[in-house]
Amino acid sequence: MTFSYNKMKEKLHTIIFGTDTPAGKAFDVMLIIAIIGNSLLVIAESVDSIRNAYGLLITALTGFFLIIFTIEYILRLLIVERQKDYVLSFFGIIDLLAILPIYFSFFLPQVRFLVVIRTFRLLRLFSILKMGRYIDESSQLLRALKASKAKISVFLFTMLFIIMLVGSMMYIIEGPENGFVNIPESMYWAVVTVSTVGYGDISPQTPVGKLLSSLLMIVGYGILAVPTGIISHELANTPKGVVKTKICQKCNTEANSQADRFCSNCGSSFGS
Repeated sequence: MTFSYNKMKEKLHTIIFGTDTPAGKAFDVMLIIAIIGNSLLVIAESVDSIRNAYGLLITALTGFFLIIFTIEYILRLLIVERQKDYVLSFFGIIDLLAILPIYFSFFLPQVRFLVVIRTFRLLRLFSILKMGRYIDESSQLLRALKASKAKISVFLFTMLFIIMLVGSMMYIIEGPENGFVNIPESMYWAVVTVSTVGYGDISPQTPVGKLLSSLLMIVGYGILAVPTGIISHELANTPKGVVKTKICQKCNTEANSQADRFCSNCGSSFGS
């Protein structure tokens, strides 16, 4: 009995966590189809006309997907060697957050739309299609972002100072009669203007206000290039050297990319 159980557990482990076997690939492909279908269902349900016309069908399909994802999560918990590592891993948290909103929706209906979080599971495509090298390339961008953190922080602080200053000035110049009812509202206008979005819900009416607004727009065009230049410089100076592939010490499985923190096979941390 024990032998049969262990054999079945090993087979399920190969199918659910593996991508090198036909059964493993078929399982992942079907799971991805279910994730996409569930996500499209959630999006469609947010449209009143669709929900009113196909409410019963949507409810039935939602229950069907919920059963599939719940069974999948329970199976993953049962067959991994280190349940805690899986539960706390990125994909483990995503799997849990994908099913909890449905159960909470009995008390808070709007929470059910959070199941679209499960679309992060589509990152498994990188493993299935052997595209881990693209994740490694993205890690280079992350290193560049970290290297430019101090410069970006100074830039954001400067922007905050400009927005507070210009917002306060516009509140004094234009006043509530022209839509600038308070300083926070004026700061909102400054953010929209300096980012060159320009919603137009608030606009200056006085000559001085229009002059200040024009100056802020010109400054905005120059400011947009600052973070791009900072990140581009750090990206150009980030080394691209070949990094040794991570190997799980528990089951000797290679990581899909250098960004992985936990083994996709057994759930163990690569740092352990």
